[in-house]
Amino acid sequence: MNASLKFVIGFLLAANFSFGQDYHKRIDSIIKASHLANPEIGISVGFIYNNVPYFTAYGKISQESRQLIDSNSIFEIASITKILTSNLIAQAEMDKKIKLDDYIDAYLPREYVLHKNIANRIKISDLASHQSGLPDVDFGKLIAADAQQPLRNFTQENLTGLINTCTELADYGKYRYSTVGYTLLGQILEKAYGKSYDAIIRERIFRPLHMSASLTKAFIVPNRTTGHGPNGVIQEFFQWNVTAPAGLVKSNAADLVKYLKAVLDTGSTIGKAALITEKIFYKDEKREMGLGTNIVSDDNNTLYMKSGDSMGQSSIICYNRARNWGVIILLDYRNSKMRNDLLNQIAEVLQ
Repeated sequence: MNASLKFVIGFLLAANFSFGQDYHKRIDSIIKASHLANPEIGISVGFIYNNVPYFTAYGKISQESRQLIDSNSIFEIASITKILTSNLIAQAEMDKKIKLDDYIDAYLPREYVLHKNIANRIKISDLASHQSGLPDVDFGKLIAADAQQPLRNFTQENLTGLINTCTELADYGKYRYSTVGYTLLGQILEKAYGKSYDAIIRERIFRPLHMSASLTKAFIVPNRTTGHGPNGVIQEFFQWNVTAPAGLVKSNAADLVKYLKAVLDTGSTIGKAALITEKIFYKDEKREMGLGTNIVSDDNNTLYMKSGDSMGQSSIICYNRARNWGVIILLDYRNSKMRNDLLNQIAEVLQ
């Protein structure tokens, strides 16, 4: 390599780092201002720009603790789990374990017996793009019975009964957000690979990316944040039971930026699978949906994103493939408006 080429490469790398540092300062000022306005809410943000990670955080892991929130603090990512599940579904198609356009009937565990009216109608991609028409978990009823752990009493027996007694798909082909759809996708994965969902996500996402802090079943750890409902009341982390593939993961900004880096790398298995999840499988006048991925476009940018709201925390993951950046926002309060406002401000900086 000649001296002039080395100089150009060095200049470009330095310029890229300089831009990243500028973005970091601007994003940090956004997060700081938000925390000053809402000092009770802890925030952890990670973003990646041209493969370089940056982090900022404000607040404490609980009101009683002196431990500050940082990039390693554990939050509920709730329904962001669905975007991990959809990536696994895309990997399963790449492995020729499934076909997205196949009907779900042959892929479901044998305890499911679909009624003749709905047999051979629902495709795997319909589950993943929230248009299957299947009945869903009645969260209102479950919350009324157990506000801290509403899913405690929703069992495999309940799920099997819900599916096997379904005789029509009243809104098939129309968007309706579905926890049951992603629960079934997890069970399709288990049948395809002959392993538990927990084992699959660890083997195919957590371990390859060294996401050692991402948790599923055991999440009592010293750096865990405390969840709060909109009224400030402390809320336990959910135990997802049979519905695990729809929301069980607990993680942190450091690990989720590793995931974003892999997603943006189209040479990686996870990156190739992400490209499949970004294809449009559903579109109406309000939204475009990939596999678990919300697609938002204008004349200049296309953003891929997924939000997560538990009873006590709010989060969102978002990336712009063309401009090679991604961001994760984690709040220790359920406050979707604040989360969305932060994303809009951060995206404006990074565009």
